[in-house]
Amino acid sequence: MLELAILGFLQDERLHGYDLRKRVAALTGHVRPIADGTLYPLLKRMEAAGLLSRELQPGQVAAPRHMLSLTGAGAKVLQDRLREPDELFITDENRWFTVLAFLRHLDDPAAQAAVLRRRLHFLTQPASFFWDGDRPLRAADFDDAFRQGLFTIATATTHAELKWLRQTLAALEQAS
Repeated sequence: MLELAILGFLQDERLHGYDLRKRVAALTGHVRPIADGTLYPLLKRMEAAGLLSRELQPGQVAAPRHMLSLTGAGAKVLQDRLREPDELFITDENRWFTVLAFLRHLDDPAAQAAVLRRRLHFLTQPASFFWDGDRPLRAADFDDAFRQGLFTIATATTHAELKWLRQTLAALEQAS
């Protein structure tokens, strides 16, 4: 998830490591805070793999800054990951949001629609936080206001996403 976010933000524009960290934290930090000890070694590995480049740029007030840019190889990896996201990126809401944040970089409306169809399929399968054997439980099955709240919020969120998915898929299919 972190690598996809880095690739996506650098596709948007060149960034200094600190600015990149702030953007990644805003997108994913509420779930997984980004420590310097995680981000900077990953950036070095991505640079060594040829996915990004680093250029020393004079600082406006302070020391020179290392600006990060996506390379052609990095752009290709981003395209590949957006075109065929791993299953967890479809089923896990936080990973899905990372895909969704950068799916615009996939220039092919048919490929974008294929990713959205995978999410739509996932959301339309029977699901629940709790089960009674093979039967998914719903909010009405609980006397507990907190579990009812969990189901009510999750159901409303899913309904909103399904509506958006269907509208966006219709628009993408017209564009194809």
